[in-house]
Amino acid sequence: MTMDRRQFLRVGALLVPATYLAACDSEGPASARPVLRRAERWNERIERKLQRHTSIDISSPKAALAGDDFPKYYISDHVPVWDARVRGPWSLEVRGLVRKPRRFTLDELTKLPSVTYRLDHYCVEGWTAVATWTGVRVSELARVVELLPDVHYVDFQSFDDGYHESWDLESATHPQSLIAYGMDGDFLGPAHGGPARMYSPVKLGYKSTKYLTRVVFLPERNGGYWSDQGYEWYAGT
Repeated sequence: MTMDRRQFLRVGALLVPATYLAACDSEGPASARPVLRRAERWNERIERKLQRHTSIDISSPKAALAGDDFPKYYISDHVPVWDARVRGPWSLEVRGLVRKPRRFTLDELTKLPSVTYRLDHYCVEGWTAVATWTGVRVSELARVVELLPDVHYVDFQSFDDGYHESWDLESATHPQSLIAYGMDGDFLGPAHGGPARMYSPVKLGYKSTKYLTRVVFLPERNGGYWSDQGYEWYAGT
């Protein structure tokens, strides 16, 4: 999709200011919520037109890898670590409106067709960092489990104190949207969401659920940890 400066400014002027939509940890006054929700839906329609990412550049960024300086975030009191002695071997459950629901062990996940991208990570707080991500495209998982026609959304759920975020299917199945199990040439460690996490450069960082345990294909979206607290649900970059 191409857009000249005049078109961009004209469409951008239609966006409802973010200050009305994303008060941190709050949905705003109860009387304003219907207006805010309508405004968010309007913004989302515009964002979808502006951010289709059909020609996104997947070549390696020139910036250096962040390495150990790549920020670490989680909502639990401590770094979430999957304890196989207590929970059994980790696996990723893929279910919902699919013909062939199944679980993938980490070994099974790594045997699926994989890709590696060196990409920018965009945070809602304003910083960016570069890392190399290795994993399985969400579109490949969707192919394996065979989606039913009514699927329009995907929910990514974790063992980080119940953290989850739902996505629109178009963004989730973008070629660079991955179930990542590797970072900078190594298996993903606990600090950055291991054994596996969602990652895509087409969404702000809080949409990329870490510590994955479940991927659920849905007919309707079901919010998310931050989007239920007033952050924008679509969160495109």
